[in-house]
Amino acid sequence: MSANSASPPNERDLRIAVVEHPEAAHAHAALASFLCATGRVDEALAHLDHEMGRQPAKVWPLSIKAGILSAERRAAEAIELHRTLVAMAPDVPLLWANFASDLAAVGDVGDAATAFRKTVDLAPGFGPAWLGLANLPIGPFDEADIAAMEAGLTIAGDPYHKVQLLFALGRAHGARAAFDKSFEKFSEANTLRGALAPHDGAGLAAFVEAHCAARPSLFAATAAASPQADNAIFIVGMPRSGSTLVEQILASHPEVEGAGELFALPEVAASIGAFASPEAFVRRLETLTHAEAAQLGADYLGRAKRYRRTDRSYFTDKMPANWRFVALIRRILPGARIIDVRRDPLACCFSAYATYFNRHTDFPNTLEELGRYHRHYLEMMQMVQGVAPGSLHRLDHARLVADAEEEIRTLLGFLQLSFSPSCFRPEENSRAIYTPSAQQVRRPIQHEKDRSHAYRRWLGPLEAALDAGK
Repeated sequence: MSANSASPPNERDLRIAVVEHPEAAHAHAALASFLCATGRVDEALAHLDHEMGRQPAKVWPLSIKAGILSAERRAAEAIELHRTLVAMAPDVPLLWANFASDLAAVGDVGDAATAFRKTVDLAPGFGPAWLGLANLPIGPFDEADIAAMEAGLTIAGDPYHKVQLLFALGRAHGARAAFDKSFEKFSEANTLRGALAPHDGAGLAAFVEAHCAARPSLFAATAAASPQADNAIFIVGMPRSGSTLVEQILASHPEVEGAGELFALPEVAASIGAFASPEAFVRRLETLTHAEAAQLGADYLGRAKRYRRTDRSYFTDKMPANWRFVALIRRILPGARIIDVRRDPLACCFSAYATYFNRHTDFPNTLEELGRYHRHYLEMMQMVQGVAPGSLHRLDHARLVADAEEEIRTLLGFLQLSFSPSCFRPEENSRAIYTPSAQQVRRPIQHEKDRSHAYRRWLGPLEAALDAGK
C-alpha cells in the first residue's frame, strides 16, 4: 500500500464530522455506513431517526434509512418510508426505483410496475428500472417501450445502466420471438459487462485445481459439530439452476427461515486468504486447528445472524457460488447441510448468459467462459461426492418439477426435517425475495419454459465448452 494512501475512516472522526457539519447528508451517510459495516445496524437506524426528528422536512435522513433497510433485506419495513419519500420528492427517479425494487421483493407486482414506470418516465436511461420491469410478470414490452429503451441507451450516463438496458432489450425482443435481435442484445450486454467487470477464469481454475490436488482429508470435519452449526443449510450450484425455488420450498417449512443470498461465507473465506492464493488457502484449511475452525464457524454464524428475522431452528444460505467453499463448510461447520441444485447445463448456462449480474459479482461474460465455469463447478462437486459421500444432497430441478412430492420428501429426509405439506405450496409464502427468480417462485411449482431451444443456433461455443469436459 502506498504511504500516501488515505486511512480508513474511524468512528471518532465520523462522529466529529456530523457534529461539525450537522446539515451535511454525506457526513451522516458515512457514519451510518460505518455503523452498518461493523454490524451496528440498530445504532445507524437510531441515529437517522434522531435526524428525522430534528429535520423533518429534509429528504436525506429518510432516504438513508430506507436505503439501509433495503440493504439489510428488510423491504417490508422500508416500503412506507419509500412511500413518504416519493411524496416528498416526486421528481427524483432514484427514489421511485428504490421503491419499486422493494415492492417487487415483497411480491407487489402491480405497484412495483407503476413505480418502475414512473422512474423511466422521469429518466428514460435508468437501466435498473427497465430491467426491473422486464423481471415482472406483466406481459411483453410493446414497440413504444422498445423504442424508449433504445433511446435510453443513447443518454444513459452510467455504463452499468446501459448493461441493464441491453439485458432488458434482450428480454423484450425474446418475448416477441425476435430471437436474432434478442441474442444480439444479450451479446452486447455481456460484452459491455465483461469490459467493466472481467471474469477471472484463470483464478477460478487455479482455485479448483488447488482443491483437487489436496488430500481427501481436506473435506473432513475439523471443528466439532454443534447444534448451532447444524442449523445452517447451504444451497449451492450454478446461477439459474432453480436454487431460489428450492429455498422458497424450504422457507415454507415451519422450522426453516429463508435468509437469502448471504455474503457471510465468502467473507469468512476472505479472512483466511481465499482470494489471495488458492494454494495457500487450501494449506490454511488443511492446517486449521479445532479451535480455529470452531472460531471461524462461530464467525460465520454471527455474520449470518444479522439477516435472521425469526427464531426458526434452521436457516438457508442460498448463495450459488458457495460451491467454491464446500471444503471450508466441511472444516468449520461439519453439521451444516449442503444442497447441490442441478439443471440441464445448456438451459442453465444460457439462462445465466441472459441474466444481469451486478458489478461486484465475478461471473463469466462469454459463452465459452460459461461452459468452463460449469465444468469447474462440476469438477468440485464430483470430487466432494467422491471423497465425502453423503455430505451433500444433489437435487435435480427437472425431477423436482416433475414429481415435487417425491423430491421434496427426499430432500426433507436428507435435512432430517419433519414432513410439512406447506413445502408443496411455496407460492403461498410471502417472504421478501431479492433474486431475478423472485416472481417465478411465487407461482405453484411447475415447468418453466426452456428458452435455450430458441437460441440454439448461437450456442455452439457454449455447447463446445460444455462438451470439452466430457
